[in-house]
Amino acid sequence: MAEIVASMRGLSAFPITPTSEDGQPILDDLCGLVRRLAGSGVDSIGLLGSTGGYAYLDPGQRRQVVEAALQAADVKVPVIVGVGALRTDTAESLARHATDAGAAGLLLAPMSYTPLTDDEVLQHFQAVADASDLPICIYNNPTTTHFTFSPQLLARLATLPTVTAVKMPLPADGDFAAEIDLLRRDLPPGFVVGYSGDWGCTSALLRGADAWFSVAAGLWPEQTALLARAASDGDQTATALSQDRFGPLWKLFRDHGSLRVVYAAANILGLTTARPPRPILPLPDPIHAEVGAAVAALES
Repeated sequence: MAEIVASMRGLSAFPITPTSEDGQPILDDLCGLVRRLAGSGVDSIGLLGSTGGYAYLDPGQRRQVVEAALQAADVKVPVIVGVGALRTDTAESLARHATDAGAAGLLLAPMSYTPLTDDEVLQHFQAVADASDLPICIYNNPTTTHFTFSPQLLARLATLPTVTAVKMPLPADGDFAAEIDLLRRDLPPGFVVGYSGDWGCTSALLRGADAWFSVAAGLWPEQTALLARAASDGDQTATALSQDRFGPLWKLFRDHGSLRVVYAAANILGLTTARPPRPILPLPDPIHAEVGAAVAALES
């Protein structure tokens, strides 16, 4: 377990899942994206997270994506699979499939229509943990799930033997040091504390976070790995220099949402012609041009 838990640390790259206009996964394009990540310097691949569009795919499509991506990764890099679902039995089934397919870990978000209570989320995680022996990363993403994990609930979940990591949103007050200290006080030694929200994650790493769950790394693994290493090493000068290259991209992420932006970037890079899953619309032409300038800054 210790070796597998280590795969939750460091830089995790989250690629999109290209789909056709009728919502079918374009597996050739997906495999091309995954092969670019394997051996690129990232520590893991985060498959079927929010960027991977898990909420827009049915369970059968998600199983196809997992099997294709794991084959493309070719054990060169651990793959963490998102298994969030509205129903607990669906999440359990997806967890069992990911385990059998060779995933290294699971990412679990408490999807809901009816707002969930803490006890309901705890039992949901318990059921998924019982369905698989893989380490589970708690996906705390209130923007999409409308559920926020309290420190108390995180501590309760951490008593489950396979719940070993948390993917946190950026703190509203920007005080990473205080939040990380609070989390570490209540969580077991070695529990992985990581962040998403790319524009703030280097600050998290500089202040001792264990992981960066990155949208940008799904398209620019080498550049993002360089930035992550500088921040993890505490090198503020090198971090600032790398951050400057990412500045235009971070602004686009904040202004328009990272999902729309990375689809436009993937089109510009010639990696896929897929558009975001409807009802999400592609960015308008003037913004698309801004994405092109951001891509050029990273590719130069």
